[in-house]
Amino acid sequence: MSMKTLKAEDISGAREELLNIVQTNIDNNIFFFHCWGGFGAATVLRSIAQAVPTMKAPPPGLQFGRTIYVDCSTWISKRVMQRKIADELKLDHETIALFEKQDEEDDINGVDQGSRDVIWKVAVIIDQTLRESRFLMIFINGSDEQVFLSQFGIPEYHCIIIWAFRRYLFTINDKTRYKSHVITGRWTSYLPSSQISAVFREETDSIISRHPCMWHMDPAMATVCCLYRLLMQHIFQSSSIFSWTLAHAPNYWMCDGIIQGSRAREISNALHKEISFSKCIPHHLMRVCDKMKEEDPKFPFVVVNDENMPFVKGSPRWVSITLMYKKLQEDTKTLLTRASSIFIQFQGTNSLCGLPNGLFERCSNLAVLTLSCCAFSFTSPPFLHCGKLRFLGLDHCTDLDNTKLEEQSCSTKWTCLNSLYVLDLRYTCWDEILSEEKVDLMENIMELNIEGVRGWRYTNKLQKRLPYLQRLRIIKPPRQAEKTSMDINESFREKSKLEILDLSGNSGMENLPTSLSIANKLEVLVLDGCCGLENVALTNSLLRSFSFDGYGAASQWTSAAELPRESSRPQRPSYDVDKKDVKTSKISLEGCTQLEFFFVRGLPNLVELDLSGCAIKVLDLRTIVMDVPNLKRLFLLGCEKLRLIKWDSDVETLKLELLCIDTRPWPETGRALRPTIVQDKRFELQVHVIAVDARLARSLYPLLRNANARDRICYISINITSSSVSGGGGVAQPQGKVGVAALYDDICNEAGSMWDFPQQPPTSHLHAHIEIGDGSCSVESELQSYEAGGLGLLMAIEAESLHVHDVSIRGHAITVFAGCVERLRWCRVERCPNLDTVFPSSTYFYYMGGPCLETIWASDLLMARCIWARVFGQDYNFKNLEHLHLHSCPSLGYALPVCWGDSFLRLKTLYIISCSGLVHIFVQTKKKHPPSSVQFPKLTTIHLHDLPSLQQICEDAETQAPALEKTRIRGCWSLRRLPALKGREPGMRRPTVEIEKDVWDALEWGGVESGHHPSLYEAPVQSRYHKRPMPRGTVLR
Repeated sequence: MSMKTLKAEDISGAREELLNIVQTNIDNNIFFFHCWGGFGAATVLRSIAQAVPTMKAPPPGLQFGRTIYVDCSTWISKRVMQRKIADELKLDHETIALFEKQDEEDDINGVDQGSRDVIWKVAVIIDQTLRESRFLMIFINGSDEQVFLSQFGIPEYHCIIIWAFRRYLFTINDKTRYKSHVITGRWTSYLPSSQISAVFREETDSIISRHPCMWHMDPAMATVCCLYRLLMQHIFQSSSIFSWTLAHAPNYWMCDGIIQGSRAREISNALHKEISFSKCIPHHLMRVCDKMKEEDPKFPFVVVNDENMPFVKGSPRWVSITLMYKKLQEDTKTLLTRASSIFIQFQGTNSLCGLPNGLFERCSNLAVLTLSCCAFSFTSPPFLHCGKLRFLGLDHCTDLDNTKLEEQSCSTKWTCLNSLYVLDLRYTCWDEILSEEKVDLMENIMELNIEGVRGWRYTNKLQKRLPYLQRLRIIKPPRQAEKTSMDINESFREKSKLEILDLSGNSGMENLPTSLSIANKLEVLVLDGCCGLENVALTNSLLRSFSFDGYGAASQWTSAAELPRESSRPQRPSYDVDKKDVKTSKISLEGCTQLEFFFVRGLPNLVELDLSGCAIKVLDLRTIVMDVPNLKRLFLLGCEKLRLIKWDSDVETLKLELLCIDTRPWPETGRALRPTIVQDKRFELQVHVIAVDARLARSLYPLLRNANARDRICYISINITSSSVSGGGGVAQPQGKVGVAALYDDICNEAGSMWDFPQQPPTSHLHAHIEIGDGSCSVESELQSYEAGGLGLLMAIEAESLHVHDVSIRGHAITVFAGCVERLRWCRVERCPNLDTVFPSSTYFYYMGGPCLETIWASDLLMARCIWARVFGQDYNFKNLEHLHLHSCPSLGYALPVCWGDSFLRLKTLYIISCSGLVHIFVQTKKKHPPSSVQFPKLTTIHLHDLPSLQQICEDAETQAPALEKTRIRGCWSLRRLPALKGREPGMRRPTVEIEKDVWDALEWGGVESGHHPSLYEAPVQSRYHKRPMPRGTVLR
């Protein structure tokens, strides 16, 4: 590894020097650029990406067929980076569609965004696109790990690669593959302050380019925010209030007037996520700040501490005073005169030091004031007359007065409250400023945070006050007093702008205010540690995030409309919270149609969870719903974005009794139709599912498999459809058959209609019912897949009744695992025009069939070649089959395979209509020694209509039906044999026959002795239209 240090001190100089190194080092093709301690690297690389393609006569070393610039400063995943490469190369739409397809599949499988890997098919296409050309690859790595470009399809040895980490002050000793040539600059602290500022400007330009909401803002404002954030990192990084002040950074920028306008909040939050110095080496950061202060007379901030106190030089815009031993002097007032942001904190033995009288009386520009561990008069605070004060943050401050004095100033003198946007009281017990009288003066306040001082009851004081309030946090109150009957239900009725409500730690609150449902802009609700709530019921259409952590309140909240970070949550339940104190038994967020971020943990008495109508994609019982051991009822109705349920690895301890899922769109009525719950105490688990996407069935398999392993009796109803009505309806008569009834009008009175089925299709669901209907998606891929845990496996091992209708799936309708469908009792398949086979064959199993199958009903399968595919040499089990009904399956060659003479001992009815290609109903599977006859001892009814190709019921075997009662045959012009009646009990009436005369006359008979003779049947009922139908129309001669 070789290293080179740049001499340049600005962006353009660094760019030219870097390009010169690239073209003169012909033995190297990979260059890692570290720039000035990590600062400015992304900016220099972006400058190169813009300059190289526009060179009019580039030197040979810089001649490239194309330049690829990939900025992954905000790192998400390898998948996103590969997508950016594909976009840079302008790959075709089919290739781009692979990303959407794989992302959708990863959503179903629960792969989180950060873990999504590259797509190999796309990598091959990228490689093919680039392999024959010389190109320049520039990329900025925003992750903390090395990235192997070959994984993405980049042919590394056919190009020049220049890359950099997004991390500031990256340590070059870190292990990374791409360090064949390292190019760095002097540490930022050695640069002139003007160049440091220039680097900041370029860095913020890069940030602005990534966020559309910032495109119309002045880049200088973003640079000022960057300097402000640098000040905060410098003064608070070793302080106990660092997290608290850092969370307020967006508020500081807005209240100080740096960011203004209608999108100020959106811009501030975006910048807050982008600007970070958390990984900077502290002493280098301090040197950067000191250099900027020393060399730039207009530098906006001053840092005062014990070492440089007293400090009277200049009139800075931002002032930080941190004292551990010394006290503030009177001449400090001069330093603060022009300040718009002031941060004062006393530490160590100097804590709770008093502020001088009139400290802020000259601060006419003061907009942001943060005081930590300060003492001042609560009756006459030093900032009383700061008329431009917008942010007031008080941490562990105390009243300087030793005795409670009567207020000597009237309310009109508290001018500081009129302009206030944000008030944050942190462990500062100041009753007066929270009084109704003072709150009435806060007419412009948008954010109110109260920590460690007041409890939930204070919300009652806010009723009909603070009309512009957007964020309210009343958290971690002191030990709560005895229960009161105070009514807070109407506290939020007029809070039309409230977006965030955090009541963490209010364990004494028993009921959630009902008026929250009409706080129509509420986006975030945090109830962590509110263990006294018995039930949580809320319907709010704009709520996006909800958290209820029984372990307790998080250590730090976030400034954005987000839930507390995992790192700030308690690792275990609080010691002072007993399980019996956590009373919550029901949480209902039905109708919160925007809710997508959800966290529930540590609620041992939670029995019911209702997330109906929510926008949750993945319900993870390992990370977002945890430690709820007594959960029995889970409702997910109208959750159209739901893709996956991840069950806890300890699923065997789950006590779930009812699961209801419906992924169809949330109804406009605002309430989903609930499934009919079976009132049968035998069922220990009921699963009611209506899913549009068949892949959701993968989420059900672990639950049902575990229930079976524990011998739990289950009721299962799974419907894969988007239709609002389940079920396939009645029997559909094919079009164009109206004339059939008229053709046989003369016998209809005696024999009845050929369409009159005594055995209607099964409609009553059994205890485990699966239905696949119109509007469903991903059905075909799931049925063709043998992946464990999918829909096909559930159908094969769980279903007792099955209904497939109105879907355009090809291949087969039922996946046969382990050679058979274990529990299936009835199967109904209809109106699937592209279906090839209902039950597929398999060469992996010797034994196949449906041992419990009682009814097969198939209709309107235009392309189906068979019902159950035949494999020679295999055994099939249909010992319980009672009814076989086939209708309008014109391509059907046969129905079922038969391997033994006693394969159909319970078959009672045989109804087959309009299957023009059917030659045999049952076909042989044994090439050697096939059965010469097949026994149907319980077959009573045979109904065959419009089967012009049918020759006989069983292929190459005699059909024995001693219990036959009725035979109705129409349009079977190739039929040659009727069933034999050998073994018929004495005294039984002869079976009736309805058949055309031509067909009757052409039948072949085996003789009386074999039970196969016309005399053994009643005289056939025949129509006068007994000839084969002739084609109509003119015959041209």
